[in-house]
Amino acid sequence: MNSAVIFDMDGTLFQTNLILESALESTFEQLRQKEQWTGTTPIEKYREIMGVPLPVVWETLCPEHSPQMREQSNQLFQLALIEQIKSGNGALYEGVESTLIKLAQTQPLFIASNGQTDYLQAIAETYNLTKWIKNIYSIDLIPSGNKSELVATVLKENNIQSGFVVGDRSSDIQAALDNHLTSIGVRFDFAQEKELEKADYIVNRFDEISAIIESKYNIHSPSK
Repeated sequence: MNSAVIFDMDGTLFQTNLILESALESTFEQLRQKEQWTGTTPIEKYREIMGVPLPVVWETLCPEHSPQMREQSNQLFQLALIEQIKSGNGALYEGVESTLIKLAQTQPLFIASNGQTDYLQAIAETYNLTKWIKNIYSIDLIPSGNKSELVATVLKENNIQSGFVVGDRSSDIQAALDNHLTSIGVRFDFAQEKELEKADYIVNRFDEISAIIESKYNIHSPSK
């Protein structure tokens, strides 16, 4: 039976919190200059919803804006995020690289994220994730914006019958449930306890993940 591990990106592999405030502030400063926004940047509100599909983000942050204005805001935000990533202002969580190295020796690894393609590619290139990650799937592929459908696409395209979904939001846990996979919730940064309550496992450190997967399948990394 073919198995795999499917990771979320933001708040799971990548510390989005390190670049979020600067990118969001840059975006809303441009909106203020265009007289499309007054007041402060809604950083706290964004933290509450981080990880949801981007159309939902901008509907929540800018409810009075037209769909066209929201799309323009999102484009500004994506460019600001990518600039922050390429400037080296982000980081992977501690233990990500060593854990990916270990897991990649026994099964394929994928990323399925609500992030947009260019943004995910910028992270992958900056941190050389493609050395261990077989493929990266963006929510751009799914018109409905549904994370469960995105994970189903990963399974179908790669002939996967079992495995894990690792993430920090309820959509990750639900995607595992809907696709009959095992869920691992990560209790990092913006993760909310209520969203993880249905997870099969919950970890506080990224390096705890490999032990769970090895024990589940009774596998061990090859000896060096």
